[in-house]
Amino acid sequence: MVTMAAQKRIALVAHDNMKSELIKWARTHKDKLIGHQLYATGTTGNLLHKELGVKIDALISGPLGGDQQLGGMIAEGKIDVLIFFWDPFEPMPHDPDIKALLRVAAVWNIPIACSVSSANFLVSSPLFSNEFERQIPDYERYLKERL
Repeated sequence: MVTMAAQKRIALVAHDNMKSELIKWARTHKDKLIGHQLYATGTTGNLLHKELGVKIDALISGPLGGDQQLGGMIAEGKIDVLIFFWDPFEPMPHDPDIKALLRVAAVWNIPIACSVSSANFLVSSPLFSNEFERQIPDYERYLKERL
């Protein structure tokens, strides 16, 4: 078990044709988001900063490795929540990176929202701004079983 602090480290990601949806959603929930540490892949982060006027730690762009960068941060325990507005109808050249990001988020048991509805549920939860205990993989046991 690991305790997520009341102030979450939130990753915001959106495919190109979903960026306007994420910006609109973030504008609606700006008051809830500003109490947290916000991260985003490159273009999305810069657009959110410009539109909302809040600090966003922008990583590199998703197709250039930003999705993998976020996945590494999740595995290191540096991201608590993933809000990823992806387009299920538009294949992306970096689809394997996207699948890997969603997989690592599921493995490390962090909340994931992939649509406006799921993101609305997530930010309206009392757990969004409170401490929360979450189960994480037992890495030491995992290693012992394989070595």
